[in-house]
Amino acid sequence: MLVVLGSINADLLFRVARLPRPGETVLCPSWSFAHGGKGANQAAAAARMGARVRFAGRVGADAWGPILRQGLEEAGVDTSLLADSAKPSGTAVIAVEDSGENAILVASGANLEVDAEQLAGVAFGPGTTLLCQNEIPLAQTLAALARARAAGARTIWNLAPAVAVSADALDPVDVLIVNRGEAAALLGHEAEPEATARALAGPARTCVLTLGREGAIAVGPEGGWRVPALPVVPVDTTGAGDTFVGALAAGLDGGLAWPEALARASVAAAMACERLGAREGQPNAEAVAARLAALPPVRALEPAG
Repeated sequence: MLVVLGSINADLLFRVARLPRPGETVLCPSWSFAHGGKGANQAAAAARMGARVRFAGRVGADAWGPILRQGLEEAGVDTSLLADSAKPSGTAVIAVEDSGENAILVASGANLEVDAEQLAGVAFGPGTTLLCQNEIPLAQTLAALARARAAGARTIWNLAPAVAVSADALDPVDVLIVNRGEAAALLGHEAEPEATARALAGPARTCVLTLGREGAIAVGPEGGWRVPALPVVPVDTTGAGDTFVGALAAGLDGGLAWPEALARASVAAAMACERLGAREGQPNAEAVAARLAALPPVRALEPAG
């Protein structure tokens, strides 16, 4: 079983000819709604890949709350750990101009009240996986990771958005997933991708460094691998990283070996770029399986030294 502790948002999308300057009003014909929040996006991606997923978070007792809950349930996620909050549901206002440049405002709202105690009834153990990100209070994420690891569960931390953490904060993490920027924030400098992944791995920790169109690198106790990206014509890359994380967590939780789990995650992430919307473009396990043959082979890395 995969348990996701994280954020859930209502995304309000405005397409404009250009972004407003300070003090300026820019009109546009309409706006659209999309399901968002890194935690919820990753939970939905994992469920679509066949994992049994429970999501723990908070929504407001407002009009968005039932809509956000229903969106997760339609993706196949168990929302019994999704609680209500006196704060409004997390909401993001996203303006995208014709050039593709965007500006985003996020009101965290109910996400600020997500609490590790919401997992008190979860029987963590060797057969469970906990997946966390960084859009809820950091102290709650750290508490949840420590508890799950102590109980023998697999722990996965997608360190996004980037935050400053001490080295010992990574001690209870089995799988650390970062992109280039997040890795640089952890290390304090940029480095070559394979060297970066090796620097952030540990005796009991695998580091997965995502590289966008260049695929991903994973280095850990079981070995190292470089997985390419599936060649696609991208329509919208929003949420591709969340799809990768959710699909990888689903594969590992389902007992797949690292090369196969990485391949499935890479294909899922690329396929998510072929449609509009962070959640709307996520593929299911059958669709991913049908495209796996088009992915160039996953390559094992030479041992360090």
